[in-house]
Amino acid sequence: MRENITFRIRVVFGIFLFCVAILIGRLFFIQITKGDHYLDLANRQYMAPTSGQYNRGTIYFQKKDGTLVSAATLKNGYVLAIKPELIEDSEEVYKKISEIIPSIDKEDFLNRASKKEDPYEEIIHKLTAEEAKKIQELEEAGVDVFGEKWRFYPANNLASRVLGFVGYKGNDFSGRYGLERAFEDVLKREDNKSFNINSFAEILGDIKEIITSDTKYGDVVLTIEPEAQTFLENILEEAVGSYNAELGGGLIIEPSTGKIVAMSVKPDFNPNIYGEAEDLSLFSNPMVQSIFEMGSIMKPLTMAAGLNEKVISPQTTYNDKGYVVFNNARIENYDGKARGVVDMQEVLSKSLNTGVVFVMEKMGKNKFKDYMISYGFGDRTGIELPGEISGLITNLESNRDIEFATASFGQGIAVTPIEMATALSSLANGGKLMRPYIVDRIIKENDIDIKTEPLEIRRVLSEETSKEISRMLSRVADEALANGTVKMERYTFGAKTGTAQMHKEDGTGYYEDEYLHSFFGYVPAFDAQFLTLLFLIKPQGVRYASQSLTDPFMSITKFLINYYNIPPDR
Repeated sequence: MRENITFRIRVVFGIFLFCVAILIGRLFFIQITKGDHYLDLANRQYMAPTSGQYNRGTIYFQKKDGTLVSAATLKNGYVLAIKPELIEDSEEVYKKISEIIPSIDKEDFLNRASKKEDPYEEIIHKLTAEEAKKIQELEEAGVDVFGEKWRFYPANNLASRVLGFVGYKGNDFSGRYGLERAFEDVLKREDNKSFNINSFAEILGDIKEIITSDTKYGDVVLTIEPEAQTFLENILEEAVGSYNAELGGGLIIEPSTGKIVAMSVKPDFNPNIYGEAEDLSLFSNPMVQSIFEMGSIMKPLTMAAGLNEKVISPQTTYNDKGYVVFNNARIENYDGKARGVVDMQEVLSKSLNTGVVFVMEKMGKNKFKDYMISYGFGDRTGIELPGEISGLITNLESNRDIEFATASFGQGIAVTPIEMATALSSLANGGKLMRPYIVDRIIKENDIDIKTEPLEIRRVLSEETSKEISRMLSRVADEALANGTVKMERYTFGAKTGTAQMHKEDGTGYYEDEYLHSFFGYVPAFDAQFLTLLFLIKPQGVRYASQSLTDPFMSITKFLINYYNIPPDR
């Protein structure tokens, strides 16, 4: 009995050893003898790591009817990759591939194909589905295409200085500059595993979503209206080109809310090919990251402060001698001419430096300084763009009368364009300082939106003062701007130009032949829907902002009236 049991155990054990031997032999055949063959087959179905495939939230422009338009999104395409050890004749393989993709670099391909110890080499990115399919149809060993995604900006340069781009900083692939950087925590996806997906599956439509997004992330919807943005950019580009300016900038804002409808700086760059930009300064946004002495567009703010303090009225007069002297320094009107006894309306209409100095003196230095601070100068506005700096108004810490005199007409203190636009909006909106914003909402992936609400920072002027300064600025627009030739019969608008000498970099004074031109205006004058601010740095062949920026402003204003169907107010 015991012998039968022993025999049976030996038989079972023998069968087990036989099966193990067969299994080991089969594994040896698959892994060693035919290893390369089966690995190549597997490679045609695998997901290979790559830096290009990732997931990221979308940034949207928003049309006037609420329709969302992609400003920054993801684009699908394909990457050509090779396994060098499986390529026998790299010259022949290159020849076949180059017939499909003529742009492929031969030297680079042959160099990569020679790296026989390297299991994976990416050759060229962003192929179309048609190109990928043709390469697959070659059925070349060691050659394949894989799906990839990359950051894509459908409108190319549009609002590029606002959007920024996604790129590498060291080993970190993330938002760089602009809103891509500011909203990195919202747009990024922690589960970016970076996969390449076999092209056959994608081409045949069998690919399934493999990356799921954490619900704490979302998409960013901007206040920027794409048609208005496009129009502003075209106007700015034309102005910069016409006068060979070093830089041009502009924005359109809703004074009543602080909502930015358009913002642009020229020249700019294409974020799809940002690596081709030779000047890294193109990536910054001077609207929030640079300060300028903005010139005579400061005068309405000084005038409004005087009106609000009731130390002057539009009918108040003074004797204009053409100059004033402070601390042994002579301040003249832009043309050096005296005009005798004139009222405050004439001060704005003729842009008289001596007139706003008179207003500042009537208020007193301390009160003038209080208003400059109340307008928000010397402080960041809080707009969602990264790198915002505050204006420089330290000159007003001095007791020297000359510092306050020059500040009254926009010289000696430097502010960001967004600071200036925010302050000027208080003239048009009833006297309120509103926080500017460029993000309308964040769409969370659990369908809960985070909405930006208009925020009043403080009241700077009374409603009465706002109406009074608007009346004065509308007269400037009707009677003085371009000698009254741009007056609109059915619409009122307020406007003021500014021409400021550029400050020398070494702090020793001002250039005699380099200027900053500025222009602001709002329409309608007594129910402002939009305020536009424009500036040019170092325009050539033109002396005054009234010559360089009046036409651009009028074009933008007429566009806004027509595009937004603003009803006439007279």
